[in-house]
Amino acid sequence: MNQRARMELRQLEYFVAVAEEGGFGRAAERLSIVQSAVSQQIRRLERELGVPLFDRSTRHVHLSGAGERLLPEARAVLAAVRRTRQVAADIGAGIDGVLRLGIVQGPGDRVFRTLNELAAVAPRLQVRLRRLPLLARLSAVRTGELDAALVRALTEAPGLELLPVWTDPLYVALPAAHRLARSAEPRLQDLARLPLRLASREDNPPFHDLVTGACRDAGVAPPPGPPFTTLQETLAHIGAGAPSWTVFYEVAGLPEFPRVAIRPLAGPRLTTSLAVPPGSPTPALRHLLHSLTRVAHDERPDDAG
Repeated sequence: MNQRARMELRQLEYFVAVAEEGGFGRAAERLSIVQSAVSQQIRRLERELGVPLFDRSTRHVHLSGAGERLLPEARAVLAAVRRTRQVAADIGAGIDGVLRLGIVQGPGDRVFRTLNELAAVAPRLQVRLRRLPLLARLSAVRTGELDAALVRALTEAPGLELLPVWTDPLYVALPAAHRLARSAEPRLQDLARLPLRLASREDNPPFHDLVTGACRDAGVAPPPGPPFTTLQETLAHIGAGAPSWTVFYEVAGLPEFPRVAIRPLAGPRLTTSLAVPPGSPTPALRHLLHSLTRVAHDERPDDAG
């Protein structure tokens, strides 16, 4: 705000004070300044507006007709300034404003439960959700188009920080008639000889690296099976074709398919992180992280069960 704008605002404050106190002296006391400064600023305001604001013809100061009409306008301006300052303070505290979040489709209704948690601590904070491909999501956080983004299985993102918020089991799909289907939690070592249907790395680099890295850590290299296409199509082939298996994570409930067994995979888990700009998170992001953590905490008893 330039010097002229500050002077105009101060002139309105002085105008309202004189009108409410009924005199320049009492207004000066209220404003903790000398009377001459009040009189000077009122004269400047009258010159700028081109109308007299007060009738000074008597021993007492009274509003002129123009002053009477302009008083509610001046009060409205000052009230708007106070509201603007309060909103700015609330934005600084993270309880108001706009938070732009890139999301992923996840199990259950985690995102909506997170929004409910967030609304409890920051009811005036508006959250705008955007669903974008992974690379576009990360780019939007880097450029400031998004404030943060949820990402799966990612271990690094140059120029950003990754804050883990959730972990989920991976699931194995294999023929229901296969002996391994009798295992409650097959291990990668158990599946080592069975052809693995896995999408190419180009389709989903973080998940591909998670699975191949887990196999490498387990000391196994399953033979490659036919490529993973869609989950529904891949499950249909597993149930009807030569024995093979695939691994996936839950998105909208576990699927049911004829002649296919779905089992949790022992060992590796899928981590969902919040990608944020480096440095100290803003108050709004801290509220979001707290809400994400609350949702994850509330799920743990069920996971343990």
